[in-house]
Amino acid sequence: MQTPPQGRSAIHTNIQPYSKLKIKEAIEIELARKGQVYFLHNRVETIEKTKKGLEKLLYSDLHDRHNQSISTIAAIHGRMDEKEMLGAMNDFRNKKIDVLLATTIIENGLDFPNVNTLIVEDAAKLGLAQAHQIRGRIGRGDQQAYAYFLYRSEYLTDQALERLTALQEFSELGSGYEIALRDLEIRGAGNILGREQSGAINKVGFNLYCQLLNETLEEIKKSA
Repeated sequence: MQTPPQGRSAIHTNIQPYSKLKIKEAIEIELARKGQVYFLHNRVETIEKTKKGLEKLLYSDLHDRHNQSISTIAAIHGRMDEKEMLGAMNDFRNKKIDVLLATTIIENGLDFPNVNTLIVEDAAKLGLAQAHQIRGRIGRGDQQAYAYFLYRSEYLTDQALERLTALQEFSELGSGYEIALRDLEIRGAGNILGREQSGAINKVGFNLYCQLLNETLEEIKKSA
């Protein structure tokens, strides 16, 4: 499981403060080598505003490259009409779109070998495992891939910093197990008889959980 596919390279991971200049530079570098970009903005309410901001940031370069008005940035999110979303995805697959602005919907199994740059606008809000999963959406071919996890210093908590540090530390291929262990360290595992739970015990209540646990143990004893 830790052996990467032949020809696959580790994703070059950059953790740094939010910078429009860095966003512009990263996109231009990828477009210059005829690649495509994922830009992650995880707020549906402001995704269209972000799209206009990207168009303004890149307008002159994209205008010169295509000799037409901006039409190479598309936005997708989970609240879109299915037909509209599929249309955008097909255009992206067929390389009619250079930059796909999206929410975390892109973590669900997209596999486009030509997409080799990922820019996460507000990485401090992602969980460690989720960020690692999204990073795995690029670098699916034999091109060197680059992931930029940007954060705003004023909103960076100690725990978010730990997550981002781990993401940079475990950037080699096959490091999913180390990521999972570090994620467990950061979030804590909880305990079976205490209130520090994030799973089923909170849904059913502590007393009922103990009752169900006791009944199950009694059944096991009887059948032993």
